[in-house]
Amino acid sequence: MLPSQLILVPDRFYWVLFSLSGSESCFNSVKVKLHDSATLPCAGTCSGVVRWTVLNSSDVLAECDQTSCRSEKEGYQMNRDQGNYPLTITRAEFNTITWFTCKCDARDLCDVDVQTYPLRSTHQIIAAESLELQLGKSDPVEVLYNSTGGAGPSRVQICTVNGRALWCSPKYEQRANLTSVSPTILELRRMIPSDSGVYWIVDKQSGEDIHIYTVEITPRAQSPHFEGRVPGCLLASITPGRF
Repeated sequence: MLPSQLILVPDRFYWVLFSLSGSESCFNSVKVKLHDSATLPCAGTCSGVVRWTVLNSSDVLAECDQTSCRSEKEGYQMNRDQGNYPLTITRAEFNTITWFTCKCDARDLCDVDVQTYPLRSTHQIIAAESLELQLGKSDPVEVLYNSTGGAGPSRVQICTVNGRALWCSPKYEQRANLTSVSPTILELRRMIPSDSGVYWIVDKQSGEDIHIYTVEITPRAQSPHFEGRVPGCLLASITPGRF
């Protein structure tokens, strides 16, 4: 008997048999920068129609028969070349960060996991202002936090968002609000200097980092009207001898 290994894919379990030449089944992972194009590989023998779909979906993205290829959904292109059936995602968005399946008629040829490199941004805001965190997707995400130079766990969960449902830890529950649906934006109000640090937006299902925010909150400056003055300086305008 050939050795086997259990492969875990969302909503599926696979027993994959290995021969001396490698895996008999096709499982690939493609990593791409957000908004860049991505090419998903698929190879095999097929005398029928090859179709690409999102895993566990019947909606066809693109397909090729023996004579031609066609796109069924905008943003997807497919080619056929000597047993290779690559699918090109013309612009990777958060909704394309998922599993895709390449099939020959009803037979699976390959499953491809599309992952994204996390976005990174730096923000500097003034105390008492709000911090807006773009979550990128409506699927369940976690918001994790680590204070700059702070002790304790490296990343602490402060909020969880699932569609319009929002849960936050006691420190943030009165200060957090979802201000937009598309894209979903989490607003943290009344920020203070001790809120400075790094905030991660993490896909709850895959555990992948979606967006990493480095945030610095600076104290609110003293009013310019009083800046540079010292107590008692107003007495300098009083004329001596009037008392």
